[in-house]
Amino acid sequence: MMKIISRSNIPVSVYRTRKGTVERASWDNKIEFFLSCVGYAVGLGNVWRFPYLCYRNGGGAFLIPYVICLILVGLPIFFMELSFGQFASLGPFTIWRVSPFFKGVGFGSIIISAMTAIYYNVVIAYALFYLLVSLVSFDGGVPWATCGNPWNTDACRTEAIKITDDMNETLKVNLTLQEMNVTCVYEAAAAIGQNFSDLNTTFLANFTDCNLNRQYKTPSDEYFSNYVLRLDLSEGIWDLGGFSPKLVLVLLLAWILCFFSLKNGVKSSGKVIYFTALFPYLVLIILLVRGLTLDGYYQGIEFYVIPKWEKLLDPRVWSDAASQIFYSLGPAFGSLITMASYNPFNNNCYRDAILVAIINCTTSIFAGFVIFAVLGFMAEVTNQPVEKVAADGPGLIFVAYPEGIARMPFPPVWAFFFFLMILSLGLSSQFAMVEAIVSAIADEFPKVLRPHKGKLTFAVCLGLFALGLPLVTYGGIYVLTLMNDYSGSYALLFTCLVEFIALSWVYGWNKFSADIEMMLGFKPNYYWKGTWMVISPLVIVLILIATAVKFSPSRYGTMVFEDYAQNWGWGMVSLPVAAIVITMVIQSIRYGGIRNACKSEPNWGPARPEDRHGRYAVDNVESGEKNKGFESDDPPPYVNGTAQSDQYLAEKL
Repeated sequence: MMKIISRSNIPVSVYRTRKGTVERASWDNKIEFFLSCVGYAVGLGNVWRFPYLCYRNGGGAFLIPYVICLILVGLPIFFMELSFGQFASLGPFTIWRVSPFFKGVGFGSIIISAMTAIYYNVVIAYALFYLLVSLVSFDGGVPWATCGNPWNTDACRTEAIKITDDMNETLKVNLTLQEMNVTCVYEAAAAIGQNFSDLNTTFLANFTDCNLNRQYKTPSDEYFSNYVLRLDLSEGIWDLGGFSPKLVLVLLLAWILCFFSLKNGVKSSGKVIYFTALFPYLVLIILLVRGLTLDGYYQGIEFYVIPKWEKLLDPRVWSDAASQIFYSLGPAFGSLITMASYNPFNNNCYRDAILVAIINCTTSIFAGFVIFAVLGFMAEVTNQPVEKVAADGPGLIFVAYPEGIARMPFPPVWAFFFFLMILSLGLSSQFAMVEAIVSAIADEFPKVLRPHKGKLTFAVCLGLFALGLPLVTYGGIYVLTLMNDYSGSYALLFTCLVEFIALSWVYGWNKFSADIEMMLGFKPNYYWKGTWMVISPLVIVLILIATAVKFSPSRYGTMVFEDYAQNWGWGMVSLPVAAIVITMVIQSIRYGGIRNACKSEPNWGPARPEDRHGRYAVDNVESGEKNKGFESDDPPPYVNGTAQSDQYLAEKL
């Protein structure tokens, strides 16, 4: 039988940090926290998704809905999570002392982080593989530059590929004759004994080697598909084949890098972040300068920035803008709460939130110039329009961009820098997700696990590595695509929506804004009140509806996954949602009703005794006796983040 918790007989000391409990770590300085936030927010999506969305949704015109959505939903949720985590100095599970009814939000966030970390590190492993290949190719060219390799097929082409979309049948026949192999030509001539000019489309269709609709591939495409992934050894998501030894090894290496960067928590990751957060900007600048010297770069830049104003009337454009802002800033993963929880109590997280959001936005725009300068060059040398070479996701960073690099002078050098940048972007986001998982568990059992956080980190990394092994099979890219499409979609939006409701409505705007005033010395203005309570939740609901309306089954290339695979995807969506709902039911029973479960725990407030003022003041941390002068829910006045306790107590007495 479940024990019902009564608040009346629980002393504050039950939840307090006592002697013998290892004190929680903190950032060595404010720069490390700020760079960690930048590194977390500025990830692979800024490079592989935003530029593609921008050109697809009206070029420069897309920036209007993008900035509006940043103001209406991106910045509000970002500041909310930073201030929430910094105030309580607790991980994603334990922080819901603020309202135990919503503790499932913490569970849901960590489930989302775990699923994302599993496939995200596989993408990092791909980048690591390309990086190592580039490193050993310095004495020659990169292996994806030519077609004469064991993994290439006769569909591989390095020369300019003619586009047949707008050709008439006669031109298609002529082009087919040019592309025929020797066997095909010989068989055709022997069969009819007449000139090729007499051949018609029907006749040619009888020769499979003379297919008019043959799909030609670039060397980089075949290198990624046939050598890196070995898709030829997998029939589809229903037949993943065996493990790819080289991918298993690089995935293991990626997790080893992650572990050693996090084994001492923020004390170690805070040092690594100087490189992983800053190095990508150096490479982006170098690649932009190089891109602007390539033939045809202007085609790509024009395609990227020229506004198509009529696109602003398309609801999908606004939906894409809101989704990109939402996913790039990374709320509801528990990572922002975790990183902020290691801050000093009075750190100016308000300033940090605004700066990181602006940096994230401008980095996305800047990365678009870098990407499309090279895509314009690709369009020039392959005699294709830009839209034919543009791509998003893994197809951009492992096929399209490497193909452009292969056509530059000294391709191994440019490939090395590009994939080192991708590795850095991926790791800085990965650090935050894994740290959120570790901190959530350690803070829930501080006396047992906090002294052994390094071992806990190892166990988490090992477990996530094991769960990621299906993604490094020969058909692992199908599983990765499925997880990418489903794991962070509806569940992420739902988790954020519940978080807004919990803090703005159930805990309440008045209390939450007073908590922020206690930290920062000023109360959030009406912009924050309006967005937190009404506008941002409404935008999230609209995104959910738009996402559902434009839903299409998950696919890889032209392969649409079977229904049972789509059901696996919906299972991933349901896990975080179920965690939230089931926990609500359990907490309601434990606390004797929903109303009691929604009330804050007696120990809710700043984790450090020296930061507990006003209604959070405790005379004796060991005995748990509250300062009777501050039992009222009415917060005392603050000046520069310090409670005016003497005056307030005199007035109360």
